[in-house]
Amino acid sequence: MACCKCFNPALAFFALAIIPIPEVANNKEALLAHMGGVAGGNWLAWVISVDATLVLSGAVLTSFVGVTGLVTRMTLDRCLPQFLLRTSKRGTTHRIIIGFFLLSVSVLLITGGELGALAGVYTISFLAVMILFGFGNVLLKMKRNKLPRPERASIPALIVAISAVLAGLIGNAIMNPKYLVVFLEYFIPSMILIGIMLYRIPLLKGVLFVIRYISEAIQGATTRVSVLIRGKIQQINSQQFVFFTKGDNIASLNEVMLYVRKNENTRRIKIVTILNKNITVDKKLRDEISVLDRAYPEIDIEFIELPGTFSPELIKELSDKWSIPTNFMFVGQPGNAFPYRLEDLGGVRLII
Repeated sequence: MACCKCFNPALAFFALAIIPIPEVANNKEALLAHMGGVAGGNWLAWVISVDATLVLSGAVLTSFVGVTGLVTRMTLDRCLPQFLLRTSKRGTTHRIIIGFFLLSVSVLLITGGELGALAGVYTISFLAVMILFGFGNVLLKMKRNKLPRPERASIPALIVAISAVLAGLIGNAIMNPKYLVVFLEYFIPSMILIGIMLYRIPLLKGVLFVIRYISEAIQGATTRVSVLIRGKIQQINSQQFVFFTKGDNIASLNEVMLYVRKNENTRRIKIVTILNKNITVDKKLRDEISVLDRAYPEIDIEFIELPGTFSPELIKELSDKWSIPTNFMFVGQPGNAFPYRLEDLGGVRLII
């Protein structure tokens, strides 16, 4: 870490020592190669250029890997269209890779390949992500304050951090407004697409209402479309969810049902308890689930008792058996004696 902190100042010192200051500005896009050419000749400039190319190639490869994982997860959580998950014969999500490549090329074409413009757009994007990290931390404090975590940040520290990054973002936008325009040209359509995916049920219902209104005049032409949309709504709501309980009381189970009804597009849920020598099912739990089944008639509640031990392997087995992705499975707040980390459970979400 100390070496990294000294590296940039050392490069600046050598640049001032080796070449005149006017040449620094004239060669800012390939300064290290120019310094190598002055200090050691053309061979050293070529070595530095080839090394820079290899480093940038690794960065590009890393970006493709990261974006593929991010988009895949967002698509699994139904924040993006499901057709992005289609895989090739080799098992790669080629649609995500090709889409990211086309977006990258479009940014290059819009900025004309100018390094300053590319760096400006990247800076604004990076600062925006850092601000979102700060707000995400605040939301974790408000919604998941009891969630175990290795590091904690205080509210004053978060406010200072968000304010500082916001000041940097505003400063960059004022200094280079055209870079902000390029950023918004990609940011706004992305938010619109995600918004459509998150609120597609209300949007589809709104479309259905309009179609029903118009169908009074053109009943024959709109009937088939109405049936298609109803089928789509039913298909989305038919996705089944799973909640693992070790004997929660009716208050906790009611919080689960309220969360599912408010946040998930589903009408089916399995409440599963894993039986072993340490966990037995009280008859009271069955009675409470029966009460919840009557309290939420719009949601089909299925109570299942399974022998075994709660583990990542059992979750994977149930996911394959029931054809329910693990990110549609929930658990309650784990205790200190829980033997697994949350990320070991293969994408299972924490709900209470």
